[in-house]
Amino acid sequence: MTRLGAIRGSFRRLPLWVQLWVALVLVPVNLASLTLAGYPGGRLLAALAVGALLVNGAIMLAERGFSRAMALPHILLWTPLLGVILWMLHAFAGLPPPARAYLWALLAVDLVSLGFDLPDALKWWRGARGVA
Repeated sequence: MTRLGAIRGSFRRLPLWVQLWVALVLVPVNLASLTLAGYPGGRLLAALAVGALLVNGAIMLAERGFSRAMALPHILLWTPLLGVILWMLHAFAGLPPPARAYLWALLAVDLVSLGFDLPDALKWWRGARGVA
């Protein structure tokens, strides 16, 4: 089986709700951060939001699928991202309403994701290193 085939198979073995969460919410909402790159703090916002996705792509390629190790980049990059989002919401009150609404959505999505990631990271740390 090819590496990409193994990753696709691993993704399809995840629970359906996780597949939907990742494909329809988590990835698109974080990728949308690129649209704010022109705003103050927007480049840092996009680097942290998309950076975790890129690192996870490398983990998927190396491990030939989805594993709990993918929680680690989320924790390392999205924890400070939450601070950047709150800073942008507070410091730049003049952001257009759609940008502000997006920042609130990104904050909510990544908080939920980190809620899933913390237990997975702990399981990974304790030795649960299998691929889905």
